[in-house]
Amino acid sequence: MSIETPLPVLKPADFASDQDVRWCPGCGDYSILAQMKKVMPTLGLPREKIVFISGIGCSSRFPYYMNTYGMHSIHGRAPAVATGLKSVRPDLQCWVITGDGDGLSIGGNHLMHAIRRNMDLNIVLFNNRIYGLTKGQYSPTSPLGKKTKSTPMGAIDNPLHPLSIAIGAEATFVARSIDTNIKHLGAMLSRAAEHRGTAFLEVYQNCNVFNDGAWQYATDRQSKTETTLELQHGKPLIFGKDRDKGIRLNGLDPEVVELGKGIKEDDLLFHDEKSPEPSLAYLLSRMRYEDGFPEPIGVFRSVKAPRYDDMINDQIEEAQKQHGKGDLDKLFNSGETWDVA
Repeated sequence: MSIETPLPVLKPADFASDQDVRWCPGCGDYSILAQMKKVMPTLGLPREKIVFISGIGCSSRFPYYMNTYGMHSIHGRAPAVATGLKSVRPDLQCWVITGDGDGLSIGGNHLMHAIRRNMDLNIVLFNNRIYGLTKGQYSPTSPLGKKTKSTPMGAIDNPLHPLSIAIGAEATFVARSIDTNIKHLGAMLSRAAEHRGTAFLEVYQNCNVFNDGAWQYATDRQSKTETTLELQHGKPLIFGKDRDKGIRLNGLDPEVVELGKGIKEDDLLFHDEKSPEPSLAYLLSRMRYEDGFPEPIGVFRSVKAPRYDDMINDQIEEAQKQHGKGDLDKLFNSGETWDVA
């Protein structure tokens, strides 16, 4: 007779490692770390079943601060390392922690392919629109004209928009939150953890030393209700301090309208995160503050699709049924070899 040992009830403090946190005082990374530690106990997983994998950058110190398994890997290659691990250890919950430079510049290729494969990974991209660890060079998400140490006359690269890229790669879960909106951030981390497939979460994160205030319009208490829009599945897109503004489609383009001037809620665009067609999610990802729109936060897209990690293990199982388990020595000496003089 077997006796199952119940899992211990874990608390956020159980997920804190013994390492000193070395981010700058006031960095937005602290908030993301705190919310992650709050979410972990709610997942009902033992710590040895959770792994955090990062690349290089300020955000990539994250695995040191979590009392789980972790890898501080190679610049931009965290999605590739996580893909390998998840393929051979499907029982693990894998989190990829990256930044806008690590994930979109050096690692852009790896990020895109992890997303299109729909690996069962939770990717959290800390977007502070700057290279912070190397002390303030412009990043792939820095806005046009941004003056930094490496762009003294202003950036002339068109910025990348992480969610548009993720949706373009057919991501099955796409969301956005803000480091200062802690309740919302915790909810988005939970939703990402629940999703089976690639969950891509962008977090607006303030680098108070090298790019302070990059997201001030979305965090300021006086303005954020006018500059952000919280998405709710099945609900109309309404925003504003008095909840009197909304988003309506004019042909194929969104436009901001005021409610009560001949315009009703039913005239507005309704959010559908379950839509198999990603056009609405892509449209939302292109609504930007500088173009006069509130920037959406919340879940843009959440759909089901086959997963690479499932399918590769199905293929291995089928191959073993047909041919038996592999033998490396036999393979190496199978005749398809040659000597190099």
